[in-house]
Amino acid sequence: MPITDLLEKNAAEYGDDVCLVELNPEIKENRRKTWKDYELIESNPREPYRREITWSVFDEKANRFANMLMGRGIKKGEKVGILMMNCLEWLPIYFGVLKTGAIAVPFNFRYSSDEILYCAKLAEIDVLVFGPEFVGRIEEIADELMQKRLLIYAGDNCPSFADDYQTLANNCSSRNPGVKISDEDYGAIYFSSGTTGFPKAILHKHKALMHSCKVEQNHHGQTREDVFLCIPPLYHTGAKMHWFGSLLSGGKAVLLKGTKPEFVLDAVSKEKCTIVWLLVPWAQDILEAIESGRVRLDDYELSQWRLMHIGAQPVPKSLIKKWKEVFPKHQYDTNYGLSESIGPGCVHLGVENINKVGCIGKAGYGWQTKIVDEGGQPVSQGEVGELIVKGPGVMVEYYNDPKATSEVLKDGWLYTGDMAMEDEDGFILLVDRKKDVIISGGENLYPVQIEDFIRTNKAVHDVAVIGIPDKRLGEVSCAIIELKEGAGMSEDEMNEFCLKLPRYKRPRKIIFADIPRNPTGKIEKPKLREMYGGKGLVASQNES
Repeated sequence: MPITDLLEKNAAEYGDDVCLVELNPEIKENRRKTWKDYELIESNPREPYRREITWSVFDEKANRFANMLMGRGIKKGEKVGILMMNCLEWLPIYFGVLKTGAIAVPFNFRYSSDEILYCAKLAEIDVLVFGPEFVGRIEEIADELMQKRLLIYAGDNCPSFADDYQTLANNCSSRNPGVKISDEDYGAIYFSSGTTGFPKAILHKHKALMHSCKVEQNHHGQTREDVFLCIPPLYHTGAKMHWFGSLLSGGKAVLLKGTKPEFVLDAVSKEKCTIVWLLVPWAQDILEAIESGRVRLDDYELSQWRLMHIGAQPVPKSLIKKWKEVFPKHQYDTNYGLSESIGPGCVHLGVENINKVGCIGKAGYGWQTKIVDEGGQPVSQGEVGELIVKGPGVMVEYYNDPKATSEVLKDGWLYTGDMAMEDEDGFILLVDRKKDVIISGGENLYPVQIEDFIRTNKAVHDVAVIGIPDKRLGEVSCAIIELKEGAGMSEDEMNEFCLKLPRYKRPRKIIFADIPRNPTGKIEKPKLREMYGGKGLVASQNES
């Protein structure tokens, strides 16, 4: 069945139950409501800004938006872009699009005006819904966007070049629009993260969205009593597909704006959150805040928090070892996936396999995996090859890009571009991105292995290893290292620390600088290569 049926089921069975809460701790005073018919919880001005809606209101809002779109001529199969920060309006708008039979197209909130226009053309969107944070960017390209597209503004003080979402939707029926949707209908287009170049438009069917619900609940056992804390951006498959477990179970979720350790722990405490999905930097920040004494766990009620899971990038063993020391009762899981495989879950560790931390796990619910060589043939256990996956969540195609599609989809298998190996128990260990592998003097270097070692140094907050040009060896490894606040370390000290590595794995150049990560937590290595790997930067030949 299509995923919209789950929303309607929850509205019918749990209509008066709160399903979504929005918290914005950075706002120090209450703001007026953006929707007249749901409640703003008034509180002390020093407390976080908090809004909530029930399942019935969620469904009504989705229906109103769907009927509004259809009244403006939007038909099944057309495409509606969503460019908004996380908020209570986001998911009702997304489901309103789906209820029309149109295709939802979430946009990365970091896109510049040019990137917004590029993606709008790439996905051939017919409507763009945008929030107040993007007025300036949209205004720069409004004339070109409006030539073929309807612009709808979701917020206060609607600009002159757009239609007002609230006015339009409030005047529409709250009844189900009655569009027949099947599992085989197209449901969403997601853009790739762009860490390897320009974003690609990833097309998924409704059956893929539905499968992600089943995967998430199968892996993490959500019930109606669970409360999911959602921090990452909803435009990305990771956050939304983890929330789909709450959708399937009818449980509550909390949308938290802000990633400071105090914000996370306060939200868990006050909203009684039981499941939290973190990115590596946020987990590191929480541990460092506790270690430094800036945060005291006794100040929070955390006994109900049962599961912490991480995805979107390789997870250092040292991080989880420390986490379990601080939170010994927590279940832990690693989730692996791509937007091309409808987000997290095609591979996962499993809460019962804490002894295998460092691996990404085995094939997830309903998924198959292989590790293959350049010719597509399975490699032997213990050998490195490319991870490929197959299952109901594999994308249809890169929209309007048959060449790129043919490069990654072969006989139903999705070639992930990630290099991996299986251990003796069949657990998959992620080695590195295929495009990130450094070939130095004919030897393959896998940056993740070097990064994992460097992270064991107590002074290191974050690290990225890239290849930089070298006249003799072609390229050599360069470690960009971000130190913890107040920590000091010299290049010589780091080189001495790295003597524990095999000689060929030791970084040939050390740079102390900040590590850029995108909103889903992935290190932006193309940006680092642009900064440090261009002409004029020649690696020092550190032969120690």
